[in-house]
Amino acid sequence: MGLKGSAFLAIWHDIAEGEHGEYVEWHTREHMPERLSIPGFRAGKRLHSPNAERYVFGTIYAGDDVEVFRSEAYLERLNNPTPWTAAVAPSFRNFLRIACERIATAGFGDGGSMATIRCDFKEPDSEGALRESARPLVEAVLALPGVCGVHLGVARSEVSRVRTRETELRNQMSEKGFDVVLLVEGSFRFALEAALPMAEKLAEATGAVKSPVTQVYETAFTLTSEDTQVQ
Repeated sequence: MGLKGSAFLAIWHDIAEGEHGEYVEWHTREHMPERLSIPGFRAGKRLHSPNAERYVFGTIYAGDDVEVFRSEAYLERLNNPTPWTAAVAPSFRNFLRIACERIATAGFGDGGSMATIRCDFKEPDSEGALRESARPLVEAVLALPGVCGVHLGVARSEVSRVRTRETELRNQMSEKGFDVVLLVEGSFRFALEAALPMAEKLAEATGAVKSPVTQVYETAFTLTSEDTQVQ
């Protein structure tokens, strides 16, 4: 399957103690099917790292293009949360959500684990240099043992910072954003973890990014837009 389209919405967060089970049930049974029924949403992956100190959960939504993530249909959902969403939203902690334009990808299918490598630009005008290096970068990371897919995205924070009713339901957040994120999918976690130091070096070797922050997750649940269609 892989991540279809030319953009993705990347989300990291924690859930209040004692609320993890309810969150997973809601996310699996209602929330992801609802999101994947929105025009332009192509696939969703829930990520889980139960031993992480921060950002235990994550979600990646693939979209046709970055405008999907501020489309009228999406904003309508965000401003009209379901009763179950309204009940779960206050349990969110440390919420970070940024739309990204995908500028390069390599590999096929889906890995059982995913690493997210968030970086800052070295200079305000570094995006051009990153675009020139994007294809060689994702191909070099894909060649590392244990890696089966790589997706490079540039943050488009202006798309995802729109305040909505769902924003108001969550506690006030002040998470640090990023400029670039590299999503690295692995065949299994231990091989992926072994590849990550080199993946970080390859990213920094472009000369365009700095300060990588890496986290490793299991891919806990995956859904596509086709899955939500009535049979």
